[in-house]
Amino acid sequence: MLASGAKARQEAEDSDGKLMAAIITFVFFIVSALLSLLWWAIIISAVMSWLVAFDVINLRNRAVYQISTFLDRVTGPVLRPFQRIIPPLGGVDISAIIVLLLITGVKDILLPALKFALLNLLA
Repeated sequence: MLASGAKARQEAEDSDGKLMAAIITFVFFIVSALLSLLWWAIIISAVMSWLVAFDVINLRNRAVYQISTFLDRVTGPVLRPFQRIIPPLGGVDISAIIVLLLITGVKDILLPALKFALLNLLA
């Protein structure tokens, strides 16, 4: 009788651990997806700024203006602190490149290591 109670308790702890592992995996998936979306938003914003600078597209077009404004609102809070610290080199703003490298490092190195550490704490 005691053995079956201990076994039931162990199974309950195992299912709780599996649930927590699934939640941790899901949270890390969402964070990774958001970082990927931010990465692409920065790329699109940079390309769009070049197209505007070379007069390929025009901000007087309502759709172009709305997309440009949206991208600036999404990427601006991430890029501006780096733009204050890193001066433009020859008129070229390299802060976007630095942020892209940081996002890639966080996504590919820090997130998996943190996920692995948290999942090992559960085991």
